[in-house]
Amino acid sequence: MSSKHIETEAIRTQIERSQFLEHSSPMYLTSSYVFEDAEDMRASFADEKERNIYSRYSNPNSSEFVEKVCKMEGAERGYAFASGMSAVFSTFAALLDSDDHIISSRSIFGSTQTLFNNILPKWKISTSYFKIDELDAIESLIQPNTKVIYAESPTNPAVDILDLKRLGDIAKKHNLLFIIDNCFATPYLQQPIKFGADLVIHSATKLMDGQGRVLGGVTVGSSELIQKIYLFSRISGPALSPFNSWVLSKSLETLPVRVDRHCDNALKVATFLESHENVKLVKYPFLKSHPQYELAKKQMKLGGSIVAFEIKGGIEAGRQFLNAIKLLSLSANLGDTRTIVTHPASTTHAKIPEAIRLETGITAGLIRISVGLEHPEDIINDLKQALEN
Repeated sequence: MSSKHIETEAIRTQIERSQFLEHSSPMYLTSSYVFEDAEDMRASFADEKERNIYSRYSNPNSSEFVEKVCKMEGAERGYAFASGMSAVFSTFAALLDSDDHIISSRSIFGSTQTLFNNILPKWKISTSYFKIDELDAIESLIQPNTKVIYAESPTNPAVDILDLKRLGDIAKKHNLLFIIDNCFATPYLQQPIKFGADLVIHSATKLMDGQGRVLGGVTVGSSELIQKIYLFSRISGPALSPFNSWVLSKSLETLPVRVDRHCDNALKVATFLESHENVKLVKYPFLKSHPQYELAKKQMKLGGSIVAFEIKGGIEAGRQFLNAIKLLSLSANLGDTRTIVTHPASTTHAKIPEAIRLETGITAGLIRISVGLEHPEDIINDLKQALEN
């Protein structure tokens, strides 16, 4: 029996129990699987049967993890990867041919920009960019060889919000694939397929794991598109490991309650920062001062775990602030139980030219906070003393 509630699907979606009738899904640490006889082996390799052959192709743990994400996102099928970036690369590599063209939001993760700018051009795959506040320009960027519209929402790291329905409508009008990186929101807060996305990508390393333990990625969407991604990945080998699959599947069981708390803490942190005299600017989707506040409320259940803010005094003030942090973590990850403070211009987006960083709101003094699950007073007190020191 299927439930329509994400909280229940995340907990009750499980692989078939073994003869031991375990309550919690076991870990299948196996590289390969045996066959009943020669005919079973032949039919399996001929794709006449749906069964596990080799863990580079599929594994019970990765199948359970993917099925949960599909039910939460409203997708038909998916494939799990060793990392978020392997999901991004494999998705594009599987679906694009030489001389194809991508239209992408300028405000995307630094490694994704590097992929578009430096790696995919090796196969003559080019990318044109639009600013998040210039969706009207998208149609003028469409070429005869354009295949994909790609975006993140909320964006990394400036937490801007893009109108997913509008992007979906443009893609549908021009028969383009619409692909969304949804890892900041998770399927608990936002389901892009409802707004017209053909594929949804996640870095499961972030909130899906939620404790900074394992790497993982997943792409979900239509069966037809995922079949192409599966066939590419079956050969190229970016599969998620059984152990990481097991960890991530268990983590999804607590995703809704964790994200609720993350969002509650993040709103309190954003509200505090907005009132501090040493803070120039704060961006959080569910702050009324956010430029796309009404759109965020329309698309998302809550505002997410990421707060971006700019300290008065520029890069030197930012450096002093980071050095004054005592309780919180200085790291480049996000979506952890522990609150993490990052300086994007010198870390995650350091390889992006300065002019492009400024174009996407990544100033020298911008700080990204991934708000964790500590008591909000303790998070705020550490930020307060760092801002005043």
